[in-house]
Amino acid sequence: MGAVRATLAAISAEPLDVAAHLDAVADPGAGAVATFVGVVRDHDPEASGTVVALEYLAHPDAGRVLDELAGRFAADGVRVAVSHRTGLLAVGDLALVCAVSTAHRAEAFEICRALVEAVKAELPVWKKQNTADGDAHWVGLA
Repeated sequence: MGAVRATLAAISAEPLDVAAHLDAVADPGAGAVATFVGVVRDHDPEASGTVVALEYLAHPDAGRVLDELAGRFAADGVRVAVSHRTGLLAVGDLALVCAVSTAHRAEAFEICRALVEAVKAELPVWKKQNTADGDAHWVGLA
């Protein structure tokens, strides 16, 4: 038998759909669904002023990497859906959506948080913060 795969793992230039992620992890054996929705905010400690937009750029292998990251957490009885946006996002737009279903809530919360942290640390996606004063700051570039 092969490895359990995530039900949804995508890099998308289109707006993210939270309901689609919830549908992807729906399972009659799941008593818990934990979600995380990363939203573009108007400030950041590394920004020189008010953030008005973020631009996300993804490495060509980002989709494969995201699928592998999600696959680390998917298992029998654990369904995982995760997507990350690319392109220009305004304040309030969704940048990252993660949903995890499991039989019990503690496991759902733990896996959701661990997956989000893994995505933030390992996914080859970089963001440019655009501020109201016209300045821009890249985050995640070495």
